[in-house]
Formats: sequence, C-alpha cells, structure tokens
Amino acid sequence: MKNKTKGKDIYVTDISFDAGEEDLKKLFSVCGTVRSVHLLTDARTGNFNGRAFVCMASDAETKEAINMLDGTRLINRCISVCATREKPAAEPFAATEKRPRQRRQPKGRRK
Repeated sequence: MKNKTKGKDIYVTDISFDAGEEDLKKLFSVCGTVRSVHLLTDARTGNFNGRAFVCMASDAETKEAINMLDGTRLINRCISVCATREKPAAEPFAATEKRPRQRRQPKGRRK
C-alpha cells in the first residue's frame, strides 16, 4: 500500500472557535517554520468550523508537529493533528460511453 500523504501539509481538527490564525502559527512554530495556515469556513454562513490546514517548511518538521502536537490543548479544546491525504485521481468520462437511463416510476396509485 502506498503512503498517500502530502509532504508538508497538516490537517488539524477540533480547534476552538475562539482560536485564530496567529494562535495556530504560534503553536506550530514550536516544531519549525510555518509557511501558511488556512482556516476552513462554512460555505453558507462563512463562520469558522473548527478545522484548518497548516503548511510546514519541511517533511521532518511536519512529522515532528504531528507527533508532538496531536492531542495538545489549544485554548479550551484538545486538537487532533494528522497528515493530509491526496485525493484519488478522478477518471475522465469518455464522451463515447453512454450511461443507461433509468426509467422513472409513475406517480400515483399502483395497481
């Protein structure tokens, strides 16, 4: 089985809603250089949803951050830290392939 982790990206969950980018940068800077922090927001409301991506400068710093900071308390919650996984490549849909149409059931009473 292949290791499907990206080298320097970290996925962080269970983050306190009171935390911000600077709080995460300070916490992860203990393990090395933080290149970027991206807080995830809800698409409809635009509110922070407690998850983030943190990009570290090197693979060694990423591994150290995952091992050291998983389960660490940030503000008032214990965060969960893990490596990001690559999305599987989508198979292109061939224009020559036709998908069978499914027949819709008629509405109303059945006989």
